[in-house]
Amino acid sequence: MASTRAEEVAELLWELKRAAKVAKYSVVAKKAGFSAGVNGKAMDTCLKTVRRDWPHLQWWRAVSDTGLVVKDSEQATKLVEAGITLKAGKDETMTLAAPEDVLMEWPEVPAPAAAAPVVAAK
Repeated sequence: MASTRAEEVAELLWELKRAAKVAKYSVVAKKAGFSAGVNGKAMDTCLKTVRRDWPHLQWWRAVSDTGLVVKDSEQATKLVEAGITLKAGKDETMTLAAPEDVLMEWPEVPAPAAAAPVVAAK
């Protein structure tokens, strides 16, 4: 059974697919209501659940906060197939060629205003 966290991430991946965009781990995690964790570990775990429970979802649309993708990885292949251009990085990595064009920008939801203190009538 999938966690609530994985369900939230699955919904966001669906939004990314419809928008033909990608998003960084920390952005997806924050929008889903949790922290991506050290080096994105919490997101990695969550994406494993998403891949298991919703194999049709495009998990590869969530990219590390560094924007680095392992060269010749399944994620790199899927991104290129979706029309997202990658450029060579250092060592065996690639990075988003034009992040400003492909990264999803969700509108910031303002926090609810604090209620005014109730003053007792005399």
